[in-house]
Amino acid sequence: MSHEILSVAQSYESDRIAAARGVPALTLMENAGRAVADAVSARYPGGDVAVLCGPGNNGGDGFVAARLLAARGRTVRLFLLGDRAALKGDAAAMAAQWTGAVDALSPAALPGAGVVIDALFGAGLSRPLEGAAKAVVEALGASRIPVVAVDVPSGIQGDTGRAPGGVCVAADATVTFFRKKPAHVLLPGRERCGTVIVADIGIPPEAAHGATLFENTPDLWRDRFPWPRISGHKYSRGHCVCVSGPAHATGAARLAARGALRAGAGLVSVASPHDAVAVNAANLTAIMVKPFAGARGLSGLLADRRLNAVVIGPGCGTGRPTQELAAAVLASPAAAVLDADALTAFQDEPTALFAQLRDAAVLTPHEGEFERIFPGLLAKAENKVEAARAAAAAAHCTVLLKGADTVIAAADGRAAVNTDAPAWLATAGAGDVLAGIIGGLLAQGMESFAAAAAGAWLHGEAASRFGIGLIAEDIPETLPQVLRALHGGQRPAP
Repeated sequence: MSHEILSVAQSYESDRIAAARGVPALTLMENAGRAVADAVSARYPGGDVAVLCGPGNNGGDGFVAARLLAARGRTVRLFLLGDRAALKGDAAAMAAQWTGAVDALSPAALPGAGVVIDALFGAGLSRPLEGAAKAVVEALGASRIPVVAVDVPSGIQGDTGRAPGGVCVAADATVTFFRKKPAHVLLPGRERCGTVIVADIGIPPEAAHGATLFENTPDLWRDRFPWPRISGHKYSRGHCVCVSGPAHATGAARLAARGALRAGAGLVSVASPHDAVAVNAANLTAIMVKPFAGARGLSGLLADRRLNAVVIGPGCGTGRPTQELAAAVLASPAAAVLDADALTAFQDEPTALFAQLRDAAVLTPHEGEFERIFPGLLAKAENKVEAARAAAAAAHCTVLLKGADTVIAAADGRAAVNTDAPAWLATAGAGDVLAGIIGGLLAQGMESFAAAAAGAWLHGEAASRFGIGLIAEDIPETLPQVLRALHGGQRPAP
């Protein structure tokens, strides 16, 4: 499956490229309508079909789907928003091929329908639904009738995933064309789309070249994943250090360390303040404990270049000492993951943090932490992707903005949206494990954007495989299943 995500403007451009390559717009619309009809036939093979058509090209797709379903013997009723005589261009041409009745759009369209095709508005809608469209969508939401949406559910903005005015279709399935749009992967749009079906309608693959936004699938980073080699050894797989907090707050660093070890780092150590050495040592086996005293002591540890990746923040506390520890990490040559307290510690002076960051660093804030170090950015940005991109540019490193629709952004503008995280991943300590997984991948030599993207996917996939009842400790222990499946049972390379 192709993993590029195109904006609404890029999608329009892909249509233009197809036309320039000799694929007529009417052919694209015929193919789009056929894809919708095929989805309805496959998912809902029986019952009457109500097709709700809007005045634009989405409505044209609906006319095609209606015609094809009727030709397959389905009982189809078609309802149009506006006047049929006012249709223009390709939509008018497809409407002319429909020989059945065309009724005015109203909530009366719904009774008796076994399935509804939502072809009212596409991804380019920028205003709230109103009038008959709003009334029908509200009635549809109150019904139990399954819905197949064309392109995006009506009322959802294609570039943001938001619903202006709060009214939108909640589809059971959405058929989109060529490539996904941001609304298919960002919340709340992703929830409203149901199952997303990406149909090939004849647009050439090169129309997606130049995309900088991707769905976070293994195709994005698989060729850079650091699989062990037969000729390798534990030292060639890197040494990740997770910095512990004081004695009463050590669990978070141990969770991170376990994540790093399961992600494949050859060695993992917990750098421990002296007052926490006993509790850390009592709870660790394969993971080593390295005592240190303050920022100077941590700098001394990291002078050993074999310690090539560091996770700092989980359980460290949010005061000046954590700022100093972070500075020690960032002054070393090691790749770094800054999470939790290592970010909040800089909430009063984020520019001091940005001045120390570099390409081999990853910041992993949730939205609250993001707001502390990038105040107002989420509210000002068009969507979560653009907020993360702006943050990565300001911080000069990779930013992973956590959530059900986690966004990973690189300083060069590349971004990916993670879509495999289940609801039960919202549990204490899960973010600490994610930081550790990324740290473990950095230790093995992955560059920061790829490591963050791979870490987010592995984290979500492990949680999905474990299922309901997940706690943070379960994530590292489920990683071997995920890694085996990702590896495909292949023998390690020589």
